Formats: sequence, C-alpha cells, structure tokens
Amino acid sequence: MFILGRKLKMSQIWEKERATPVTIIKADPNKISLIRAKDKDGYESLQLSLLKSKKEFRTDGQDLNLKVGDLLDVSAFNEGDHVKVSGVSKGRGFQGVVKRHGFGGGPRTHGQKNRFRAPGSIGSTAFQRVVPGRRMAGHMGVEKVTIKNLRVAKVDQANNLLYLEGATPGARGSLIAISKIRK
Repeated sequence: MFILGRKLKMSQIWEKERATPVTIIKADPNKISLIRAKDKDGYESLQLSLLKSKKEFRTDGQDLNLKVGDLLDVSAFNEGDHVKVSGVSKGRGFQGVVKRHGFGGGPRTHGQKNRFRAPGSIGSTAFQRVVPGRRMAGHMGVEKVTIKNLRVAKVDQANNLLYLEGATPGARGSLIAISKIRK
C-alpha cells in the first residue's frame, strides 16, 4: 500500500520503558487520480494526489481492487509494518570538499597557510584537463533520498498521523512518499 504525507516533526515515544525516536507524518486521505493498466500503458501503477502534489506508484502484480476517486488513508498501515520512505533532502548550499565529500584536508605544517581545507591537486599529466566526475566543491543536498525498512511505530487514524521509527529525508512540511514493503 502507498500514501503521500507531509513531514511534521521528530519526536519520541516510549515503548517498554525505552524511548524510540520517531518522525511524525501527517498523511491526510489521498485520492486516486489515475490508474494505469498493463494492456494499455505497458505497466501497472496508481497516481495519488494530496492537495496539489501528485505521485505515481508502481503496482505490478498487486491486486488492489481500487478505482479512480477512491481515498487511501493511514488505516492501510499497521504497527510493526516495514515501509520505504522517499523525499527530497534538505539543501546545504555551496559546500567545500571536506564537508561535501569527506576529504581530509592538507597538512597543518611545513609552510601551509590558508590551505587546510583545500582539495589538493585536481588534474593529471596525461589528459591535460579535469576528468568528468571529479569530486570538487559545489551545491549539496536537494536530492531524492530513499530510506528502506523503517518500522511503523504507531498509527493515529483519528488525526491521520503515522509515526515512523527513525529519521526521514526532508525539512518540516516537505512531501514524503511512503510504500509498504511486501514480504
């Protein structure tokens, strides 16, 4: 099963005298806006819409018995289910190579001045150019991130909330796509 939601915040819940970190997702009922069939489109999928956001989920081989206009809500998930969560990571702006790629930086001695976090040599003698794919400073974040195998810690059907154990990608208020993992 699938659902779209908005990330509210991180919190914690107590289970058996143990604090469990959770991400709270507000998943209002999603409307099925489009169904693709294998014979017509070449694959099977559902398109869900939440306010102005739309996302398509593949349903190859699943028998869901749904039609356009049906609503999906958090009642499709149970405590203990494992889910896959996708979202867009927070933007980090322009970053150097030490933060972006984990470079060690240069030596702190032997006449080095203002070169502690520099990338070092970026070229080679054979090609006389910078090779494509070279790890350098640049924009970091704002990428699609998928985290698999998060556990549903709690389902609040009255308020349309899902409590997922652990952290999910994105800032508060960002769109999150949640898919139940089939066993």
